[in-house]
Amino acid sequence: MSSSIIDSVMGFIGPQVTGAVASQLGESSAVVQQGLQGSAAAMLSGLIAKADEPGFLSQIFSMLTNPSTTSALSGLASNPSAITTAVAGSPLGDLGGKFLSMLFGSRLGSITDSIGQAAGIGSGKASSLLTMAAPLVLGGLSKFVRDNNVSATGLLSSLKSEAPSLQGFLPAGFRNLLGGGIPSLAAAAPAAAASTSRWLWPVIVLAALLLAGLWFFNRSKAPVTETMQNAANTASSAASSAASALGDFFKTKLPDGVELNIPQFGVENKLLAFIQDSSKPVDSTTWFNFDRLTFDTGKATLQPASQEQLNNIAEILKAFPNVHLKIGGYTDNTGDAAANQKLSEERAKNVMNELVAKGVDASRLESQGYGDQYPVGDNATEEGRQQNRRIAMRVTAK
Repeated sequence: MSSSIIDSVMGFIGPQVTGAVASQLGESSAVVQQGLQGSAAAMLSGLIAKADEPGFLSQIFSMLTNPSTTSALSGLASNPSAITTAVAGSPLGDLGGKFLSMLFGSRLGSITDSIGQAAGIGSGKASSLLTMAAPLVLGGLSKFVRDNNVSATGLLSSLKSEAPSLQGFLPAGFRNLLGGGIPSLAAAAPAAAASTSRWLWPVIVLAALLLAGLWFFNRSKAPVTETMQNAANTASSAASSAASALGDFFKTKLPDGVELNIPQFGVENKLLAFIQDSSKPVDSTTWFNFDRLTFDTGKATLQPASQEQLNNIAEILKAFPNVHLKIGGYTDNTGDAAANQKLSEERAKNVMNELVAKGVDASRLESQGYGDQYPVGDNATEEGRQQNRRIAMRVTAK
C-alpha cells in the first residue's frame, strides 16, 4: 500500500528513469532527477491550487480511474523508463499533454521556464521533462487511489496534508506562477506539521526557551551573535529535517562491492550520478550540499548523527579512487564576518578530516571556508539564511 502520494509519485523517479531520460536529453542524471522532481512537485501543487474550482477535481479523478488511462499507464510500474516514449501522438504523450493543459492552461510556458531555470537547462529540454513527468505523476496518483481505495475527496485531503513536503522540490518563485490558488499550500502546512512532526515541536520550544535564557545572561558578550545564529540554525535544521523529503532509502552496490543504503534524493545519490556520468565534466561551479550533517551549536564539532552520511561519502570515494573533492563551508551574513569566516573554515576542515579518518587519502581532499560569500538564498529571510548555512562538496577530478 502506498503510504503517501509523494512516495507513490517520486518512487517512479529512480536511477532507471533518470538514466534513460538523461541519455535521451544529453544531460546528467542529477540534472534530470532535479528537473523531474521539480516537474512532479509543480503538477501536484497545481492540483492543489485548482482543486476547489467547480468540476476540476472530478475531471482529474475520472481521468485517473478511466480504463483507457490505466491501460496507458499500466507499463510504467514494471518499466518506468517507458516515459522516454512520451511524445506527441503516443498514448503516454497525449495523456500527459492533456493533464498539463488541464493543470496549467496558458501558464504552461511560464511553468516550463521556471523548471528549466531551476534545473539549469533550456526551455526545450524543460518542456520534454514536463511531458515525461506527467505520466509518472498520473501513474503515482492512480496507484495511490488504487492502493488506498480513496475517493476524489480523500485524494484532495491527502494532497493538502502532504503539501508542505512539496516545498523542497519546487522551483524558486513557483507559487507566484499559479496565482491565487497556491496559498492553499500554506494553509495545509500547520495540519501536516502537527501530524508528522508533533514530537519535534516540544523539543524546539524547549530549545528556544533555553536559547532565550542563554542570550539574556550573555547579551553583553561578543560571541552571542554567532551563538544565536548557529542556535537558530540548529533549530531550523531540525524542523527542516523533520519535513524534508529525501525519498525512500534504497540499496546500491559500488564498484568495489560495498553496498550502501542511501536516500533516493540525497546528496550521496547525486554525487554518484555525477561521478558515473562521463558526459558531465568537472567544473568549478557544480557543488553538492550535504543534507544530513549537524554540528554542535556555535562550534565546528560534528554531531554523531552526521556519521552515516560521512561514512557513505567515504565509501564512495574509496570505490572511485580517481575522484578528488573540495569541501566548502558557508554561513549567512548575520553576526561578525570574521567569526563566520573562521567557523566556516573550521567546519569544512573537520568534515575533510572525518573523511580522512575513514580511510580516504588526504591528498585527494581539500577544504576552504567562504564565510558569507556565495549566498544561494536571500539573507533578508530566515529561509534564505538557512539555505546559506551549509557544507558543500565539489568534484575536482574524476
